[in-house]
Amino acid sequence: MKLFNRISVAAVSGLVLTAVFLTVLPASRADDTNSTASSKPVPYPLDTCVVSGDKLGGDMGPPIVFIYSNGVVNQEIKFCCPDCKPRFLKDPDKYMKIIRDAEAAQNKQATNN
Repeated sequence: MKLFNRISVAAVSGLVLTAVFLTVLPASRADDTNSTASSKPVPYPLDTCVVSGDKLGGDMGPPIVFIYSNGVVNQEIKFCCPDCKPRFLKDPDKYMKIIRDAEAAQNKQATNN
């Protein structure tokens, strides 16, 4: 009987911990990648990879689409290859500045037309 009680207590504890984990997990995923704000991602403004400068959809195949979120904005990013995503994540502020500048240029051009 003692063995049954030990197994039962361990099983119930495991179920409780699993329930708590599944409740807390969605709230804790609000980091810098894909799960924060509920707003739609801002479309990617460039025809080239922000990291390498290579044309999207060229020799490397279709672009790799990634949604970057910093808690303020969800930004769609397109990479020419899988190697560019880790390079982007090492210094996202550098690349986000390039993207913001491209968006500003597009908005300026749209208001001039």
